[in-house]
Amino acid sequence: MTPVRRGNPAWLGHPAILGVAGLAGLLLVIQLLPTLGLVNDRHLPPTSAILAALADELGTGQFWISLKDTLVAWAWGVLIAVGAGVLAGLAIGSVPVLRELTASTVEFLRPIPSVALIPLAVLLYGTEIGSTLLLVCYAAFWQVLVQVLYGVADVDPVAEETARSYRFSAWARVRYVLWPTALPYVFTGVRLAASVALILAITAELVIGSPGLGKDIAVAQASEAVPTMYALIVVTGVLGVLINLLARFGERHLLGWHQSVRGEVIA
Repeated sequence: MTPVRRGNPAWLGHPAILGVAGLAGLLLVIQLLPTLGLVNDRHLPPTSAILAALADELGTGQFWISLKDTLVAWAWGVLIAVGAGVLAGLAIGSVPVLRELTASTVEFLRPIPSVALIPLAVLLYGTEIGSTLLLVCYAAFWQVLVQVLYGVADVDPVAEETARSYRFSAWARVRYVLWPTALPYVFTGVRLAASVALILAITAELVIGSPGLGKDIAVAQASEAVPTMYALIVVTGVLGVLINLLARFGERHLLGWHQSVRGEVIA
């Protein structure tokens, strides 16, 4: 008779369960550090105080206005960056001469930190949402552009030569040859751009003082409302997780035909 193995249930090894367990462990550590006197609670309040401050914030109208401002700046920034990045990537990547001409310019501009543009953003738009959009679009644009260039460069030469042999128009080449190959790269760029855009939106609000959660964090820090400050930081972390999950959800459902996504789903 084959012996019956008695082990842990399979669901205990599920990534979601492990992720929740890790988060619960982090919250427990934050609760214990100030409670045991290992950290001054003026610098790191316990989890219970942070959650209480978060509950208070959720009951205020200002919190939801700030959340809306941050999400609006993030969404517009991502849309503009993705649209510009895809169009520029397809145009540059499909014309070898144009790619050679712009290679040095791309490599020069891409590493410039977006925060270095803060003085320019303030000069142009002050503390309005335009300043946030400028930084968000600049940072997210390069994430999409570079991925699209990689995708166009990955086109099968045989497929490209076949399209030329059949006298495909420029639009047909883009639609049937370039786009299907570049699409997985585009989604990678969108996922990266979405995360970077949130980071830059919060950073711009923190430093410039444009409306949003970042500005509220700065105000809470200046007024020594430490639990509120941490509560708002928790909200930004939750936003980052939700944005990443949404991007991966869209990638799995819109790229279900691609082998990389099929392999991920099967695994």
